[in-house]
Order: sequence, then C-alpha cells, then structure tokens
Amino acid sequence: MAAAAGPAAAGPAATGPAHGTAWAVAWARHGGGTLPLPAPSALVAPPHWRAVDFISDLHLSEALPLTFGAFAAHLRHTDADAVFVLGDLFELWVGDDERHQPFAARCVQALAAASAHRTLALMGGNRDFLIGSQLCAACGAHLLPDPTLLEAFGQRVLLTHGDALCIDDTAYQAFRRTVRDPVWLAAFLARPLAERLGFARGLRQASDSRRQFDGDSSADAAQPLAGALLHATAARTLVHGHTHRAGSDTWANGAVRHVLGDWDLDAPGPRTRAGVLRLDSRGFRRMPPASSTLP
Repeated sequence: MAAAAGPAAAGPAATGPAHGTAWAVAWARHGGGTLPLPAPSALVAPPHWRAVDFISDLHLSEALPLTFGAFAAHLRHTDADAVFVLGDLFELWVGDDERHQPFAARCVQALAAASAHRTLALMGGNRDFLIGSQLCAACGAHLLPDPTLLEAFGQRVLLTHGDALCIDDTAYQAFRRTVRDPVWLAAFLARPLAERLGFARGLRQASDSRRQFDGDSSADAAQPLAGALLHATAARTLVHGHTHRAGSDTWANGAVRHVLGDWDLDAPGPRTRAGVLRLDSRGFRRMPPASSTLP
C-alpha cells in the first residue's frame, strides 16, 4: 500500500500480499475464466483507531455539487479515525494528471484537508481504476489495493470494489479484461490529457459506452467465488460496493456480506441517497454522512 507523506505515516501497517496460493486456487475453481484479482494486500489497523468509515460509488463530477458538498462535509466532520473509499469516488478518472483540472483540484483540496486529521484510503473502481500514487500523494491518502484484507477490532474483513466478483456479467468481464491490459493502459495514458478528457465527456453522454464501464445493473457478486475467497483468506466478512444495492446479508456458510450504496444528493425528490458503513469495536453499522443534508 503506497502511503503519502504526512499524517498517513501514522496510519495502518501494510504487510504485502497475503494467502496467494489459496487465493489463486479459489479463483481458478470459481472465477469462470475471468480476469482474476491479485491476492489481497494485508492491512493492520493501528491499535488507537476507534472507528473506520467505508463509502463507495460517489461518482463525483462537477454535475453533482450537492453530492460533492456532502462528501466534503463528511470528511470534515466524521469522528472516524479513517475513511476508506472502495472505488468510484469519481465519475471517471483519466489519469492522475487530471488532478490539476478545476473540479478535480477541489476534490484534492477537500481530501488533503481531511488527511491532516485522519487516515484516508482510496481504492480504484470500475470508473476510476486509473487512480494512482500521484493523486494520493497530492491529497495525503493511501492507495488501497483491490482487494485488501483488513484486520481491525478483532475482525478480518475482505475489502474490494466488487466489479470483479460479478462474473456472470460476461460482457462486462470481457471489457474489464481489455481495459486493464497493460498495453491498453499504456496507450491510453500516452494520449494527451485533453484527448482523454474528451473521451470522458463523450462517455458520459453515450449510454451504451457507460453500460460498458458499469456492466449489467442486475449483476451481483457470485457467492461461490466470494465465499471461496473469504475461505482462502480466513475472513468471515466481505465489504464491497459497485452494485449500488446497499444492504447486508448472511450466506449459508455463515459469511457476512455488506454492500455499500451509491451517493446521489442531486437526484430529484426522494431519490436522494448517501450512506456510510462504520466498523468499530461494536461491529458494523450504517449511518448517514456527518453533517448530511439528507432528510
């Protein structure tokens, strides 16, 4: 886990990849030939931490000012020792040189102000998997690998964005394999920033292209795969985002799955939504964002 200078230096201890062989076997047996996630990085929470907040799928852009405001307010006012964003913080992210663009710079400013007081960790999602070390250094955050095995408050928790677990969505998994290929990535990042930003604008306007990035909205994490990965890491709890279907369930093998919801405070009427999943010594619970404007 790459750490930026500053307060993050007093944050969690990363111990490198964990359970590599068992993980690879589980994915080979249950992954359906999809592009596997690497073995999780192990992360141990410092003993002084009292609470960790998990959020995901904010899809921040200049078109969502209320959502950005709620996120910035939560970063300022939460009493958690750490905030983990498990992917899709941004609607799209075309490379860390985007951090100098006006809206992205506002996001960096909000993140940097928060990292002076608590640990921040950012994981890439299906929309912003190009988040990298330069952005994290600019905002004082940790770059959180997908997946990560967190040990905190006596629990072992597997953290992932969630898109890689939706293996029944074969069209999306084929697209994911393409855009995560190092050759494709190098060619895309070699394009001028203006061209990449134009690609992002076009993607927002084209529903078919958006569906490529997002996949089938009805898809869910495959329980046989997720359960095998939990068993491989000796974890009993899975936390992920991506599907936007906030909720918690207990599977037949006793494993517990917590799904993070998306944020959208700019939607009309009662469709507004935002939420936080908190872990502390009492376990997991859901709560609204700090200083939220939700009714």
